[in-house]
Amino acid sequence: MMRRMTIVTAFGMAVSLAGLPVWAQNEFGSKELIAAAEKEGQLTYYTANFAETEQEVIKEFNKRFPKVKVSMVRAPGGQLITRIKTEAAAGKLAADVVDHSDRGLMKELEDLFQDYAPPNAADYRPDALVSPKFWPGVTLGWAIAYNTAIVKNPPKTWMDLTKPEYKGKLIGQVVAPSGGTTWTRSMFERQVLGEDYWKKQAELGIALYPSGAPLSDALVRGEVSIAPLLYNIIYTKIVDGAPAEAIFAPEGVPIIPYADGIPKTAKNPNAAKLFMNWRLSKEGQAFQIAKLGNITSLKDPPAFPKGWDPKVVKVWVPNFEQFEKLRTPWIEEWNKTYGYRQ
Repeated sequence: MMRRMTIVTAFGMAVSLAGLPVWAQNEFGSKELIAAAEKEGQLTYYTANFAETEQEVIKEFNKRFPKVKVSMVRAPGGQLITRIKTEAAAGKLAADVVDHSDRGLMKELEDLFQDYAPPNAADYRPDALVSPKFWPGVTLGWAIAYNTAIVKNPPKTWMDLTKPEYKGKLIGQVVAPSGGTTWTRSMFERQVLGEDYWKKQAELGIALYPSGAPLSDALVRGEVSIAPLLYNIIYTKIVDGAPAEAIFAPEGVPIIPYADGIPKTAKNPNAAKLFMNWRLSKEGQAFQIAKLGNITSLKDPPAFPKGWDPKVVKVWVPNFEQFEKLRTPWIEEWNKTYGYRQ
């Protein structure tokens, strides 16, 4: 049974899920939109996120709106983009909502999506948006995790991960070319921590992993002692009682805002808007922080993960133009620095 981690909330959550008060109608959409969505009664949801995670989101959405059923189609990022392109070319795109982690790939498909903005659009960070058609219903963030059974003097900053005392593959790392999330972390390291950060860390003999899932497993087993990980990946293990903890370093938390949108061909556009509105609302974002270990792209977060001091910890969002332009050359340099061959 998963135990709930303590979070510091910035707004009241005492409103019953059974009813829909007036303020919630404004937050989730007009009563006309809600009625139209309930009349449609369904939507098809394409996501590149973990199926288990999205099932939790759908379940929570249905506590608010039980009359709108959500059919989920889950596929890895590249495969999902290919599916969208193929279906759209054939005039058979079945998605009402698309949720994807790679803003660049989604921006290439911008013409397939309709104009949309949630009721609280002004509450979102402009630097988390790459198009007025896409919104960060999901935002993930990087933390530094460690095995509490092994590490007695845990790192407190990103720069600590270059200390000579960690030499000998005590540190695990997901390789930079594994995807947009790890490229975000690598870009942050070079731009914020210094051009020599990779070199200093690589000299320690870093254990390299293809993705966060096997790295988090290795951390829990004690095969590595410390690892930068997306917080949502290690969070689920921590709440299940694994010997692990995670800290948010003061130099910044690199975040990955997703790009979620509604295709122009959506067969259930009102249900799609209602689902997006709920997910982007304070209630939807607070749920994802508390239950799933997400961060948020809201300017004024409705909640904070355990250990997050808003007076000290700040998010870092990559400049999107640089994110796209620097990706290939910098990843090639990262590979050489860490001795990684794809």
